[in-house]
Amino acid sequence: MKNRELGASGISTAPLVFGGNVFGWTVKGKDAGLLLDAFVDAGFNTIDTADVYSRWVEGNKGGESETEIGNWLRQSGKRDKVVIATKVGAEMDSGSKGLKKDYIIKSAEASLKRLQTDYIDLYQTHYDDPSTPVEETLRAYDQLVQDGKVRAIGTSNMSVERLHESLKTSIEEGLIAYQTLQPEYNLFDREKYETTYEPFIKEQNLGVISYFSLASGFLSGKYRSEADLKGSSRAGMVKKYLNQRGYRILKALDDLAGQYQTSQSAIALAWLIARPGITAPIVSATSLEQLNDLVVSAALKLNNEAIEMLNIASVY
Repeated sequence: MKNRELGASGISTAPLVFGGNVFGWTVKGKDAGLLLDAFVDAGFNTIDTADVYSRWVEGNKGGESETEIGNWLRQSGKRDKVVIATKVGAEMDSGSKGLKKDYIIKSAEASLKRLQTDYIDLYQTHYDDPSTPVEETLRAYDQLVQDGKVRAIGTSNMSVERLHESLKTSIEEGLIAYQTLQPEYNLFDREKYETTYEPFIKEQNLGVISYFSLASGFLSGKYRSEADLKGSSRAGMVKKYLNQRGYRILKALDDLAGQYQTSQSAIALAWLIARPGITAPIVSATSLEQLNDLVVSAALKLNNEAIEMLNIASVY
């Protein structure tokens, strides 16, 4: 397992990133610590979260995930072994959101406090704020970098046009520049990234940390009919995959899982890891069993025939 650099940030990551959206939601306290210890002890180093995680849970206000991670950092003493990535811009419980300079500076301080650390390795724009000039946003990030509170910046859910404008402004104004993009990308959801973002990403040498890497669990093979969705919190997100193309992808995953003697999830992640331009997919786990099933993908090398089989099965 070889680490990969996040753009030109000077920060390297193992080829899988732990998705912290589960913390403060389906995983809390001691269980969060056990998962993070296991992840790091297995040779991985990057943890991705956001200030807004997990606001969607009844009674939560946002910040719960960062708090869980912060407690683990303090108790484990492993801060120097990990890359902490978090985000700003989504609407918090107070109704505050956006990318204005004062708000970013204030939000970064709040994240640092919850994470119980002096610096954030990768600070990311969660959602774009068209009402704020990109220069103002970049000046906020630049100040945080100059103050030693942020090492590098990235973005997620931003159009290619705004990303291009941001990178151009960084050069013209001598400001810190985005080094990573966090897009939705997996075997099923390929078209938007590959046709809109991929050419630009390669040209700009940006790192890519993909989310929804297993298509909300569909690519694990767990959901194969609407009956399988009953009682699942993911029913609304997974239903769209239950079509002819989705079943074709599952068939290819089933065949290759048998051939490689591993899980469908591991095959789907190994395809992502092998994809040129993808730095590291984000994965979430709520148990050690799930985590162990996912981490094997980092060492799984699919041959060209297997990759082509998946490419054909998932063609859009």
